[in-house]
Amino acid sequence: MSAAAVEHPCDDGPEPLLVTANRLAEQHPGYRVEIIGGVITVAPPPDGPHADALTTLMIPFLAAGLHSTESRVLQGIGLWLPGGPEDFAIPDLALVDADYAEHLIKNNSYDPAVFRLVLEVTSSNYASDLRHKVTAYAEAKIPVYVILDRKHGRVHVLTEPLGSSYDRHEVYAPGRQAPLPASIGAEVNLDVAELIQAGRAKPRTPDV
Repeated sequence: MSAAAVEHPCDDGPEPLLVTANRLAEQHPGYRVEIIGGVITVAPPPDGPHADALTTLMIPFLAAGLHSTESRVLQGIGLWLPGGPEDFAIPDLALVDADYAEHLIKNNSYDPAVFRLVLEVTSSNYASDLRHKVTAYAEAKIPVYVILDRKHGRVHVLTEPLGSSYDRHEVYAPGRQAPLPASIGAEVNLDVAELIQAGRAKPRTPDV
């Protein structure tokens, strides 16, 4: 998603970042507010092709039976991050253990230990998903991070978190299938061309 960093007010000293983040979320319904690396980011509502791509991405996970008694496929679930005392992210899509609700930490965000996979669909500020969130998710030891890069027409699959990065980073172009690790609980292959097509901006039909 596209995101912009914001500064918090400091009239009588800075208010806690979580307070600022929640205030911004209330002031801007539909926007996604996160704290990553101690910085608040605010992303506007995604466009239609972003939503189209996200729904298309969900289908193979559902078809593989991953939304079941063992795991759940969820949009917009909060992920508590170890990178800062108030850090949290809201990935576009996540595959989590079915008992995730028992692992709430704070601010509607859950223990990273219950996340099997997180997935982001990029918008205009794709650098955040390809850089800052790589670090954040690796430090949280999220086993699999998938990025649908709409700008460059690629799917990235990052696995084996190690420190602040991932030891394996595979990039798939249209015409290929992007296989996901069996550790997520089932065999899932992503059709890159189908995903890129779903996420592409559609031309407007002229008025008649």
